[in-house]
Amino acid sequence: MNNPDWNHIRAFMATAETGSLSAAARQLGLTQPTLSRQVAALEAELGVLLFERLGRTLALTEAGHELRAHSRRMGAAADALTLAATGQAQSIEGTVRITASDVMSAHVLPPVLRQLRQQAPKLTIDVVAANDIRDLMRREADIAIRHVRPQQPELIARLVQEATAHFYAASSYLERRGRPASPADLASHDFVGFADVDRSIEFMAPLGIHLTPENFRIKSTSGLASWELVKQGFGICPMADDVAAATPGIERLLPGMEAITFPVWLTTHRELHTSRRIRLVFDLLAEFFAGR
Repeated sequence: MNNPDWNHIRAFMATAETGSLSAAARQLGLTQPTLSRQVAALEAELGVLLFERLGRTLALTEAGHELRAHSRRMGAAADALTLAATGQAQSIEGTVRITASDVMSAHVLPPVLRQLRQQAPKLTIDVVAANDIRDLMRREADIAIRHVRPQQPELIARLVQEATAHFYAASSYLERRGRPASPADLASHDFVGFADVDRSIEFMAPLGIHLTPENFRIKSTSGLASWELVKQGFGICPMADDVAAATPGIERLLPGMEAITFPVWLTTHRELHTSRRIRLVFDLLAEFFAGR
């Protein structure tokens, strides 16, 4: 029996993880017929059936379950090889992927991206604007900017800023609904929800702001969309002070209220930190946030 083709193993891994050929094909950037042929080729190479079809879904056979565990270890080894090779790169060329929230990507990062363009004109910066936590271990990004410190020992994390936020609303909304004079007054106002409303309610209760789902009649999983809705007068939301300060038509509520503080963590992989291009971007980002 010949050694299986790595592309065929990747096709199997993606199908096993996603549970469907179409989803696996999208993940790998292949057409579904191509991916299906690769899975079938692996079954032929190994002489075993890896999947059985149950209606419209695929289920792993016993052999498929066993191979899945081995394939994951092979995938981890391949990822480690890629990381090690990237860490040895000493050219200030190539691509660096930075992941940050959509609000930060749009409103905070542009000035430091201009500095990067001036210092390393041959460098390509890919900004992955996402509000979920991207996986640095699987190279979905090279550097992550997040408000939660990662726990993986393979990652380097640096606290670069303690940012502040307050509650904001559009002047048009406040002229229509009135300006709250105390945290308790906020309970009678509309809020623009972002992500999990229950978590927002839980977060605000210790601040003396007692809300219910009735306060969140409009929401979005996009921070940019939520902030635009606030600008359009749909309600109130907390926002980083630097973002709000640069937004016309917005007022800060309850000036005497203590600021909400949140950390900004800059994270990269230990091996990637030895790459000149990754180090350049990481250090410039750290300097930028420290000076804000």
